[in-house]
Amino acid sequence: MNVFKAVTTVGCLALMSAVLAPGARADDWNNKTTVTFSGPVEIPGVHLAGWGVLPAGTYVFKILDSASDRHIVQIFNKDETKVYATILAIPNYRLHATDKTVITFRERPGGEPEALRAWFYPGKNWGEEFVYPKERAVVLAKETNTPVLFTAIQIPFEVVEPARLADEPVVTAFKRAPVMAVQPTGEEVQLAEVVTAPPVQTEMAMNTPAPAAATLPATASTLPLIGLFGLMALLAALATRTAAKRLQ
Repeated sequence: MNVFKAVTTVGCLALMSAVLAPGARADDWNNKTTVTFSGPVEIPGVHLAGWGVLPAGTYVFKILDSASDRHIVQIFNKDETKVYATILAIPNYRLHATDKTVITFRERPGGEPEALRAWFYPGKNWGEEFVYPKERAVVLAKETNTPVLFTAIQIPFEVVEPARLADEPVVTAFKRAPVMAVQPTGEEVQLAEVVTAPPVQTEMAMNTPAPAAATLPATASTLPLIGLFGLMALLAALATRTAAKRLQ
């Protein structure tokens, strides 16, 4: 009987693994990341009124929605019960992925809080370059002497409650918003001049069709294979029965 119990236990464990495995990877699609800031951090996007600067503390970053050329990022409190900001981001590329979360800032003079710049998820070359309102982007570009991404669309950037769903009006507006960059001089430039694009495939590689999968003609009957499986099942049953008798 111990053999049958062992077989049953293994079967149950296999079933539990199949059920729990998707849950273990559930955060991969939204890049959920817990971040602790040691000092105040300025954030862009549509943020909770009075929370344009996050105080030192622990926060959760998630991707609410992603399209081919832009992402919508949200910042929550530690318990994920409050949304502090819904932010437009443009995918930015880095040559070398890291095994840890990387968040970059725009350092500002005079003791002002650092401004959030980009967020890179562990193991990924693509990161999120955050987009600021145009007026704020112009100031930050000059203060930090670096180009800053901006959108000029008219959105109330302080609200009672930031968006929570991918189909809410503000999220839809972000998806359609034109995005450019402003230089420290105040000059407006295209994204391609400041955001690193991924490596482009060579023309030969792009034009070479992928090799077709090798297939064999279905000329043989499947009956012998079915018979083989039946014989293997019978032998396994006999072996199990013999082992059970020996253990009695």
